[in-house]
Amino acid sequence: MRVLMAMAALTGLLQTPAAQPAAPPAPLPGTDIYLVPLTAGLASMKMATPTPVSIAPGYDNQPNFTPDGSKILFAVNRDGRQTDVYVFDRATRRATQLTHTAENENSPTNVPPGAGPAGSFTVVQSEFDKAGAKPASPIQRLWRFNADGTAPSLIFADINPVGYHAWIDADRLVLYVLGQPATLQIASVKTGKAEVAAGNVGRSLHRIPGTTLASFVQKEASGEYWVKQIDIATKEIEPLVKAVDGSSDRDMAWMPDGRTIVMSSGTKVWSWTKGAAAWSEVFDGAASQLGAISRLSVSPKGDAIAIVVAEKK
Repeated sequence: MRVLMAMAALTGLLQTPAAQPAAPPAPLPGTDIYLVPLTAGLASMKMATPTPVSIAPGYDNQPNFTPDGSKILFAVNRDGRQTDVYVFDRATRRATQLTHTAENENSPTNVPPGAGPAGSFTVVQSEFDKAGAKPASPIQRLWRFNADGTAPSLIFADINPVGYHAWIDADRLVLYVLGQPATLQIASVKTGKAEVAAGNVGRSLHRIPGTTLASFVQKEASGEYWVKQIDIATKEIEPLVKAVDGSSDRDMAWMPDGRTIVMSSGTKVWSWTKGAAAWSEVFDGAASQLGAISRLSVSPKGDAIAIVVAEKK
């Protein structure tokens, strides 16, 4: 993996850690995806009734709305071995499989205008080695597919292993790259290279709506987890708010205003708006007999939130 010189931190330079061999993957958890309507903004979420997007036994996870909000991309693994990308049409309430490769595709994310054909999306693909077998050390790179799941194209040949990603514009992305510790890296499609910006980061990466800022979650030396933002141009990092207490993976998403965050913790969803003193509870899935909530995705219009919930055993 090639990276540029790391950015200057407060007390020195953050060095790029060598990628560590991955342990055998743990079995994927049983998860479902529900859609929670927001008929009158985020305040209406508390009384909203979730409706199923994909609730078949197995792994239904990693939802992402298309730019117009009419569809939801998500990852599906029903047999414990193969993960593919599906799309859910909100109008017809039907889900269709998009990718049909032998490899696993995760984290489907629509590309911005200028970064590929209309409707195309990127994934983190777990690749096979040249012999067609799963390698001892993971090969996880970013690939782009057309809107119908065809014509795969490798985006970064030399950045590996990628865990998650978020597009900032047609050229720049933020990447969660596995290692000890995992790092936040800023990558350029034009150069094919990436620059380490922070370490000890979590999986939840986002472009802050209406900006060229990105948000991420970072573990402090104290053990606390903080949501932070980074200016992609200057690399300046600013802390925003401490993560919600009890949030296991610190999964979060932004409302379209670019000021309000939603984060999951147990069966609840909490919100925080810039300037607020504390988080506020906005939803509890227990009222609808739902399990613990992890990932969230907000529609571009702010009229719904897709939530991932644990299947009840």
